Amino acid sequence: MSIDAKIPAGPLDKKWSSYKNTAKIISPANKRKFKIIIVGSGLAGASAAATLGEQGFNVECFCYQDSPRRAHSIAAQGGINAAKNYQNDGDSTFRLFYDTIKGGDFRAREANVYRLAEVSANIIDQCVAQGVPFAREYGGLLANRSFGGAQVSRTFYARGQTGQQLLIGAYQGLEAQVAAGTVKMHSRTEMLDLVLVDGHAKGIIVRDMVTGEIRAHAADTVLLCTGGYGNVFYLSTNAKGCNVTATYRAYKKGAYFANPCYTQIHPTCIPVSGDYQSKLTLMSESLRNDGRVWVPKRKEDCGKAPADIPEDARDYYLERKYPSYGNLAPRDISSRSAKEVCDEGRGVGPGGLGVYLDFGDAIKRLGQNVVAERYGNLFEMYENITGESAYERPMRIFPAVHYTMGGLWVDYNLMSNIPGLHVLGEANFSDHGANRLGASALMQGLADGYFVIPYTIGDYLNTQFGKAKPDVNSAPFQDALAAVKARTSQLLSIKGNRTVDSFHRELGHIMWDNCGMARTKESLTAAIDKIPKLREEFWKNVNVLGKGETLNQSLEKAGRVADFLEFGELLCRDALQRNESCGGHFRSEYQTPDGEALRDDEHYAHVACWKFEGENATPTRLEEPLSYETVKLATRSYK
Repeated sequence: MSIDAKIPAGPLDKKWSSYKNTAKIISPANKRKFKIIIVGSGLAGASAAATLGEQGFNVECFCYQDSPRRAHSIAAQGGINAAKNYQNDGDSTFRLFYDTIKGGDFRAREANVYRLAEVSANIIDQCVAQGVPFAREYGGLLANRSFGGAQVSRTFYARGQTGQQLLIGAYQGLEAQVAAGTVKMHSRTEMLDLVLVDGHAKGIIVRDMVTGEIRAHAADTVLLCTGGYGNVFYLSTNAKGCNVTATYRAYKKGAYFANPCYTQIHPTCIPVSGDYQSKLTLMSESLRNDGRVWVPKRKEDCGKAPADIPEDARDYYLERKYPSYGNLAPRDISSRSAKEVCDEGRGVGPGGLGVYLDFGDAIKRLGQNVVAERYGNLFEMYENITGESAYERPMRIFPAVHYTMGGLWVDYNLMSNIPGLHVLGEANFSDHGANRLGASALMQGLADGYFVIPYTIGDYLNTQFGKAKPDVNSAPFQDALAAVKARTSQLLSIKGNRTVDSFHRELGHIMWDNCGMARTKESLTAAIDKIPKLREEFWKNVNVLGKGETLNQSLEKAGRVADFLEFGELLCRDALQRNESCGGHFRSEYQTPDGEALRDDEHYAHVACWKFEGENATPTRLEEPLSYETVKLATRSYK
């Protein structure tokens, strides 16, 4: 089956401008005739809602949080990339494009990535105009710092709370349109299904999380901006509410799920401290600008206080292995290197699952005040959680699930294979390949919402003139509504002996042990055998407390975990079928003699797209070939 990405013709650096010059547009008077549903109010959703509302469309935006300001985008810490070249250090649109393609291990679509790099500079101008308080140098100019996988300083930041400040900027734009009447906000409302009318996405089924009411909403097109699926591993840096339900429901209605095995393990997180934990905490990658990562050279020194280990007994392993990038090697490489030294028995802290991130040299060089100005809120967070001061003792860090590069397949217009279903931000697969570079998630979310979808959505809506408006009383909506109500009743009726969390935790162990930082054919086969058995037990023995007609967090979690129990199997199938290592997908059978990822460009230079074939049926794997006209496929090297 052919998959058409609808990439414009012409030179790479002219595709987006050519597209905009010839794009189908909609007049202001006609924009008022169209309704758009946006699910999610993080950076991608809030920016899209604000922009489309300001253009004159009728927008309804849904989020399960009590306010759009609590979307998980708020948790992003380190910064946002843009090819401004303010430091005059050789940056350019092409260099940002190439760093992103290379960082993704040559498994992303050229045209989409170049567009992302091209519009990145506009994002900074937009956010500065909104009043986002980016860090500035002494003279008042915007400051930059470096992130992994780059040899230039292109990351704009607001201390360690960049996501929060960017979200407030997008939120104020969103609320301005709410006040203007072009956007209607539905908070505390969770999407539970997608509605198709004659094969087109025309609405959603939602549950009011306060009253329990399940209802249908209709529109001319649907935008999913619902983030990633990292919580399939149970322990991750994601907020506890983050889930796969919206995108997985769309997958079960026919949307292709692309590259689900591309999951990112972030190298700088606070290590697990006990079985009681329900989530993990990120320590920003920006810390690796000034922090140095090391472990003892000798296993015998691991139990010593770090101050008692002399300099010549320390292994600064990233600087040793990757001298060109040092501590700013990309996330996938840095995470595997941490796992490697811990597997050798040289890890520090409880269980030997930790490495040091040491700011001693930076404090001597810059002074504690400067380090506090750059990272103070992160140091406070670390001390609140661990009881240790990173000014006095190195941080202990260890890799953890953080981001997912896979997502629903989209074409150049950000539309899935289901007509009318657009997917933005982390919820789609399009820009990061097999590994996302640091500070690029915020860039993609705002690029999609502010600068891409306002142009591309007209391509679909222009086909809808003269078509009947979707009606929530029609059969497709009523059938979907009945199915959601039946599933909700089924969850409440089981009354078994196990909590929802116990199933989620067990699934997380299966996923992390068998499909985590390293995967093998044997481990993935084992996971694919275990997950259906756990899923079967879930539907027989889960105990969902309370009723459906009221606030019920147990019910909310049950629905999300039920989807994770299906999606986890799909993720493992994708990892099993991709017989190579690339980026965050590391198959232990496929590595170079020095332990680096070994790609197979002849057989796997493509996007793997999974098509749902029915309950309990094996999904079909389709392929979108990745052709590189501008860059040459090469083995990644950060040495």
